[in-house]
Amino acid sequence: MTDNEQFWRAIVTGDAGVMRRERRRHRRIPGAPRCKTCLVPLGGPAASVVRLVLKRRPSAKNPNYCDVCETFVRTHPGGAEVEISMLFADVRGSTTLAEQMRPSEFSRLMNRFFDCANRVVIDSDGLVDKLVGDEVVALYVPAIGPDHARKAVEAAGDLLRATADLVPVGAGVHTGVAYVGAVGSDSTVADFTALGDAVNVTARLASLAGAGEALISEAAHTASGSDLGDLHRRDLSLKGRDAPLAVRVLRA
Repeated sequence: MTDNEQFWRAIVTGDAGVMRRERRRHRRIPGAPRCKTCLVPLGGPAASVVRLVLKRRPSAKNPNYCDVCETFVRTHPGGAEVEISMLFADVRGSTTLAEQMRPSEFSRLMNRFFDCANRVVIDSDGLVDKLVGDEVVALYVPAIGPDHARKAVEAAGDLLRATADLVPVGAGVHTGVAYVGAVGSDSTVADFTALGDAVNVTARLASLAGAGEALISEAAHTASGSDLGDLHRRDLSLKGRDAPLAVRVLRA
C-alpha cells in the first residue's frame, strides 16, 4: 500500500481523528447546503459566522465544498479501497411528473425532494455524494463509526417516510468494498466520491425498487444488525451477474 493510500484510508476509516471531530462539531451548526467533506454549513443564517470565525466559505471552483476542503481534495488526489455503505434513492415517474407540470413547478418539487433528502442524509451522518436529475446518492463511510450500515439502512426508511406525501421514491442500500477518495482529471477539480462494483449494485437496487420501497442487500442487512422485524426476502437477477442477489424489502 502506498503512502497516499494509507493517508486516504486513515481519512475514510476515521483513523484521522481530527476529521471525525471536525464533522461532529460542524453538524451542530445549523444551515444548508453543507460542505461534502467537513459538513460546515455553506448557506443559511450561520454562513456569515462561519466565514468570519472559521474562515471558510464556498469554494469558487466547486461549490459542493468549502474552500479549505476543496484545496485539500485538489492537492491530495487519490483514495483507498474500503468497505462502505451506500444509499441511492430516486423519484419514481419523474418523467411523467415533468410532463404534467410547468418546468418551474417541477423544479420546485425536485428542490423540495433534494432538501428533504439532504436533511435525512446529514442527520444520519452520511455524505451527500450527488444530487442529480431525480436521484440522491449518499455515502456512509467507516469514519462515522462501525455502524455505517445501520445508519444507511435507517436513513433509507427515514427518507421514504419523509417523502411519502411529497413524491414517490424508491431506494437501494448496499454494503461492500469501493474505491473512495478524490477522483478527477488533472484539468478539473477532483470530486470526493466512490467507485466500483458495489456502487453499481446499489444503483441497480434503487432502480428496481418500487415506490415507497427500499431494497437492502443481504450484505447491508447483515452488517446493519438493524431490528427492523421480519423483512420480506427477495432474490433479484441483476444484469451481468450469474447468481441472483438476495435482498430484504423495507417499505415505508
